[in-house]
Order: sequence, then C-alpha cells, then structure tokens
Amino acid sequence: MTLEERLYKLEGIVEGVMAVLPDRVSALEARIDLLRQEVKAEISGLRQGMEERFNGLRQEVKGEISGLRQGMEEGFNGLRQEVKGEIAGLRQEMEEKFNGLRQEVKAEISGLRQEVKGEINTAFNKAMLYFTAIAVVLGVLTLFR
Repeated sequence: MTLEERLYKLEGIVEGVMAVLPDRVSALEARIDLLRQEVKAEISGLRQGMEERFNGLRQEVKGEISGLRQGMEEGFNGLRQEVKGEIAGLRQEMEEKFNGLRQEVKAEISGLRQEVKGEINTAFNKAMLYFTAIAVVLGVLTLFR
C-alpha cells in the first residue's frame, strides 16, 4: 500500500470519526439531561412523600393532643401530668423517626449524586478518548504529509 493510499485511508477514518462524534456527544448530553430529570423527579417525589408523612403525623399529633386536652380538662391533675409525659415521649419518638428518615433520604440523595457523577465522568472520559484518537490521527497525518 502506498503512502497516498494510507493517507487516503486515514482521512476516511478521521472523517468517519468526525461524522459519528457529534451524534455521540449529543446522545450523551441527552442521556445526562434525562438522568438529571430523573434525579430531580426522584428528589421531588421523596420530598413530597416526606411532607405528606410529616403532615399526616402532624394531624395525628394534633388530634391526639386535642383529645388529651379534653380528657385533661375532665380528669385529675395526676392524669394531666401523665398525659403530658406521654406526649413528650411521642414527640421524642416522632423526632427520632423523622431524623432517621432524614438520614435515609440524605444517604439516597448522596448515592444518586455519586451515580450522576460517575455517569458524567464516564461520558467525559469517552469524549476525551475520542478527542485523543482524533489528535493521534491528525498527528499521524501531519507526519505523513
């Protein structure tokens, strides 16, 4: 194979890589955008679920407090002190559970962030490999001219 044939073949390879590269970068950007949307939707869903749970707990606690107040008004001072102790225990338990849920959500969000970072790094590395391959091919073409 002559030098001209080799150069012609290398030019074809470079043109093929250049023709495919923008589509792949666009596809990668689209995948990143979809992943970003999925993460936002997941975070939104988690946030909404937490708010619903918290509101439900708030309604339960308000209902329980209302019932306990009525009972305290009709009851004895000793019973009043006992009910206040129960409410404090429930509040503490609710705060502990809410804090546990908060930690779980934070951990899940952190995991999602790591996955997104991994996807982005992989995409960046692939793009860098393509650019390096183009640079090598162009360097070789320059040497043969």
